[in-house]
Amino acid sequence: MRQLSETDRDALRIAQDPKFPRWLEQIAATGGCAHPVHLSGSTTTLDGTTGEIIRHYDTRDEPGERLSVRCRNRRATICPACSRLHAGDTFHLVRAGLTGGKNVPTTVRQRPRLFVTLTAPSFGPVHSAGDRCRPRRDGDTCEHGCPLGCGAIHAPDAPVIGQPLCADCYDYPAHALWHAHAGKLWDRFVIGFRRQLATSAGLVQSRFGQHARLSFARVAEYQRRAAVHVHAVIRLDGPAGPDDDPPAWGTVERLADAARASARRVLVHTTYSPAVGELALRWGTQLDARPLRTGGDGPDDDAVAAYVAKYVTKGASETGAGTDYRLTTWHDIDAAPVSEHVRNLMRTCWRLGGLPEYEPLNLRTWTHTLGYRGHILTKSRAYSTTYAALRAERAHHLGHADTPDTVTDRHWRYVGSGHTPGAALIAAGIAEDLATNRETARAEREAPR
Repeated sequence: MRQLSETDRDALRIAQDPKFPRWLEQIAATGGCAHPVHLSGSTTTLDGTTGEIIRHYDTRDEPGERLSVRCRNRRATICPACSRLHAGDTFHLVRAGLTGGKNVPTTVRQRPRLFVTLTAPSFGPVHSAGDRCRPRRDGDTCEHGCPLGCGAIHAPDAPVIGQPLCADCYDYPAHALWHAHAGKLWDRFVIGFRRQLATSAGLVQSRFGQHARLSFARVAEYQRRAAVHVHAVIRLDGPAGPDDDPPAWGTVERLADAARASARRVLVHTTYSPAVGELALRWGTQLDARPLRTGGDGPDDDAVAAYVAKYVTKGASETGAGTDYRLTTWHDIDAAPVSEHVRNLMRTCWRLGGLPEYEPLNLRTWTHTLGYRGHILTKSRAYSTTYAALRAERAHHLGHADTPDTVTDRHWRYVGSGHTPGAALIAAGIAEDLATNRETARAEREAPR
């Protein structure tokens, strides 16, 4: 007779608990969260006028005397359940800035809008897919004795894609420092964008804000060569934001020209280092500024929002660039499940992070992201709604929000997180069932009538 595993024994223990039905309700309420946060405490809702108790909730009646809530991790590799929720919120956040809704007027769909892609420059030749890999000429080698070309036709999913032809020729310090300054490169791009628009319209640059407002949402994505590139939805409004029409001179063609001109002119100098020197950092030559049009000529609004939403949930292991956890020692880098190219980038970040001139960049703290210090998704204030507003709307829909004329007294403390092995197994099943139900409901909605 086969012995039960520790996980199975733990699952049976949980299932035999008298409060198991309530425990299932809690896990279902978290969507099957893989790493729930456990809280202990109480909430009392009082009538604001009379002081009468309307509702009272206390975890002393709950299984384990605690309440489990979502971890809200965006990465599918960490928590598939919460990542799906985050992807949905991201879709609505980006879509609202394109088509309206969520307190954004529907007139934004008629505004000049772009889908812009900015890339990193080359830090050395790498293998590429299809017939784009560098042709090989017999006898042509670099100073380290490696061939200057490959000549092979690689499949799109080949592991060699993005790897340097010669690791010794590859400029790893420039790659790591470019990542560390990517946020500043973006800021300079936006500033230059406004200035280019003002100049092309014959305005004084400092008075651009009196005539128009630039709003955006951007997502950072790692390419196969482990270099970040940026996708951004950019919209032109009037000076008051989404509720204000842009000036007549604000055409999508002028917007695209300004984006290209700004990207070409951006320049950021690094701090001088005796080991590296002073680097001049720019955007790469591959630039795409594609108009988003309402007539179907160009990328679809929903497709753009879905693309951004899909990417923000990807973990480092899915992109092949870095890890989902911080690295605190050199040994952690050696043990990380990454390619040798990514490991070299991590080692470079660690070494540069030990130099006093680069201390403000906190490169060792961001070694796991290869020096990139920014958020995966950022947006300007006036672009659309916020994650907090979307969560509040969901809470109101589920009846969890405070009502007017009431006072709520809350006392909560953190008491732990995560699942036992058996609980993790049950939660994963719940998350899978919920995901299947959503897919089935979506298929029924989309089925032809």
